Amino acid sequence: MEKPVTRSLLFFFLSAVLLAAPDPAPSLAAENLRESAVVRAVRRAGPAVVNLSTVYEVRTRAHPFSGFASPFFEEFFRDFFDPRFERRREHTSLGSGVIIDGDRGLILTNAHVIQRSGTIRAVLQDEREFEARIVGVDPDSDLAVLQISSSERLPSIPMGRSDDLLIGETVIAIGNPFGFSHTVTTGVISALNRSVRTDERVYQNFIQTDASINPGNSGGPLLNIEGALIGINTAIYAKAQGIGFAIPIDRARRIVADLLRYGEVKPAWIGLLVEEIDERATGPLGYPARRAVRVSAVEEQSPAAAAGLRPGDIVAAIAGKRIASLEDYYAATRPATAGEVLEIQYWRQGEIRSLRLRTVEFPLERADHLAWEAIGVRVADLDERSRRAHRIAAREGALITEVRPGSPIARAGVRAGDVIRQLDDSAIAGREDFRRALVRHREKATIVLLIQRGEQGYSLTLPLRPPREQARSACDSRARSG
Repeated sequence: MEKPVTRSLLFFFLSAVLLAAPDPAPSLAAENLRESAVVRAVRRAGPAVVNLSTVYEVRTRAHPFSGFASPFFEEFFRDFFDPRFERRREHTSLGSGVIIDGDRGLILTNAHVIQRSGTIRAVLQDEREFEARIVGVDPDSDLAVLQISSSERLPSIPMGRSDDLLIGETVIAIGNPFGFSHTVTTGVISALNRSVRTDERVYQNFIQTDASINPGNSGGPLLNIEGALIGINTAIYAKAQGIGFAIPIDRARRIVADLLRYGEVKPAWIGLLVEEIDERATGPLGYPARRAVRVSAVEEQSPAAAAGLRPGDIVAAIAGKRIASLEDYYAATRPATAGEVLEIQYWRQGEIRSLRLRTVEFPLERADHLAWEAIGVRVADLDERSRRAHRIAAREGALITEVRPGSPIARAGVRAGDVIRQLDDSAIAGREDFRRALVRHREKATIVLLIQRGEQGYSLTLPLRPPREQARSACDSRARSG
């Protein structure tokens, strides 16, 4: 009778031991299931995502027209009113960035994150803090490159590629807002090659995603499911709800190369002057589409001239994108950087042809001729002698030395001795600034100049001369000189 009792006690004891013992196998299996591709991508990329804090001063001077004057004139009032009326305020702007070169400490972020910046602080995931300097900024693409110095190699994310993105593929947005731990959002690619219009400008060729992108993770990386860097998040569209945008990394790579080499982006020169045409207004085009973009002139010694394009050709597509309007044309060409190869399809004599064209940097020495033909002025640097001669209060600007008779700017009353302080959104400190700004905006239909005469200033909207007239004038000039 003792054997059954002994067996029962032994069974009870073993059961209790087994029930009390931990079971590592289920826990390990659960952990493996939880470690998804997203977790692995974030773990690899996270250390290279930084928080950026910029502190800057806003200086304002009280004057009789505070709150009423146009922004164009606020700069002039600052020149003329006593600095004792100055008010100062400090602001802090927060965003994210991503280290793309750990050896050199290069950080890629949005231009709007660091705009009007003073001291820039970069804080890493491990709470190390560095002071960053600006290497270069390109507002047109909303990109900026910063640099920090460290005695140790910093974590980084090598740039991937964005030319093979798929609609619907999973993407991951990472940010480091407000100095807290990383913020991670996921979603899919909703669309490619999106144009985004803001109050200041139109941005082209963005990646659209439903991953949440806000000011906190603006400037941070957009990753694919493999953890490759495919874009830079940007929170530029204030009205977006459930919509995020990112700058494709292929475009960012070209911008970064220019910023590192020159400190600015060199605009691409193609050499085509184009016009929009409509079959209903111009008659039969001989082209399948009723609306099209036609070459009105080809600038001499330009890449377009070397490639064989001629006036009258109809631009059908650029880089595979159909061109049916001027907006389409500029959306395809403005993001191009110098040295980039563009594939152009065009219609000539009843057939579609194609060519490959390598863009170059616009020769800055041609800017003086462009200023004379397109605007009607010649300019020089502003110095003390000219300031005294013309009683100019400003210390910076491009001095107008000659005005072409009969030009729109002459008819507007501008004369030699006036000073150009701003061209569109570009501040003009001297002749070189004016040349670069004119090259940058040369394809616009109109430009806005901020003109100063003595102690007075005014803005002036001017049409740039029509492309046909520019080309004809250039031909006439060559004929006279020959």
